[in-house]
Amino acid sequence: MIHNPATHRWIFMLIILCAFAGGCGEAHQADASDVPRAAVVKVQRKNLSSTLEIASEFLPYQEIDVYAKVSGYIQKLYVDWGTHVKQGQLLAVLEIPELQQELLQDEASVRRADQEVSRAREEQTRAESAYSVAHVTYQRLADVQKSRPELVAQQEIDVAQGKDLEANAGVSSSKDALAAAEQALLAAKAALDKDKALFAYARMTAPFDGVVTQIYAYTGALLPAGTSATKGDSALCHLSQNNLLRLVIPVPERAVPDISDGQTLEINVSALHKTFGGKIVRFSDQIDPATRTMHTEVTVPNVNYELVPGMYASVKIPLHTVSGVLTVPVQAIQSSGTDQGTVLVVNSSNHLERREVKLGLETATDAEVLSGLHENESVVFGEQNQFKEGQQVSPQLVTAPGME
Repeated sequence: MIHNPATHRWIFMLIILCAFAGGCGEAHQADASDVPRAAVVKVQRKNLSSTLEIASEFLPYQEIDVYAKVSGYIQKLYVDWGTHVKQGQLLAVLEIPELQQELLQDEASVRRADQEVSRAREEQTRAESAYSVAHVTYQRLADVQKSRPELVAQQEIDVAQGKDLEANAGVSSSKDALAAAEQALLAAKAALDKDKALFAYARMTAPFDGVVTQIYAYTGALLPAGTSATKGDSALCHLSQNNLLRLVIPVPERAVPDISDGQTLEINVSALHKTFGGKIVRFSDQIDPATRTMHTEVTVPNVNYELVPGMYASVKIPLHTVSGVLTVPVQAIQSSGTDQGTVLVVNSSNHLERREVKLGLETATDAEVLSGLHENESVVFGEQNQFKEGQQVSPQLVTAPGME
């Protein structure tokens, strides 16, 4: 075999170069492994809507204690705890013997007054007849005296005139007596109607559709009249209208301009794991200076009685909406003041840049970016303190909550 010294030198140099190249590759791989990974998200355009969530307690639309109008003993009771009633439905019947006797007396008074009216009318008819005769007699004598003065004495004329005036006065008196009798009849009828109206209250009825949530008295108990000054625990029952419930919400001052009458809301009831629809029906239109909130009422239909007064609900009130705006997750922003913050942007060379951003509408997951970022730029998602500005990173695109 022929050994060429020059060939040996080239082979030796190639071996050295390969070894050097291998060493450089290992160093390069080691450097690449030192570049930290960074979770990033894209700046996107989205529609944002801010909502105000307030917890409140369901209340009956209206509720009352049902009192007796007149005092009496419960003769029949038709309701008990939990009874559902309709407006006008009979709740109980009271026994009021004293009022029944008064009704009999009133009826007798009406009959007596009616007879007095009949008697007065007859008396007026008699008086009018007597006056008619006396007046005709006087007129005839007066006419004769004018034509034949010698036939009628003046005394007869005077007597006839006196009887005429007396009969006329009798007519006036009978008319007054008739008017008085008619007024007495009206008074007797009014007393009868009053006692009848009071006696009708012996039948206690429901003033509205509702549920009897409490019973205070049972059959045989005495219910005093509810018009007394000291009623105490004298009601028959407690009635609640539960087919329509209301929620009283203290709306913060900042949210007052965004609510309106008739606005539809989402009502979440955690006890039932269901969501119901509600509507703003009224608000006080005045800020409470003590709490800086406004009294607002929401009604929630409860036709199937799924909801029960006393349950807690979470009310979501939509306040403000923007469309097609630049957004980033709130976890990508480090706040630096009101409506201001900083983000770490991954540039084209995978180095970090810290930028000031101006923020607009903010929700639970996203914030509107008014300035400082452009669409599709990548920003670090999560804790920023583990990175430094200018540091090289290996960006890993992630999906933030609410961006699915």
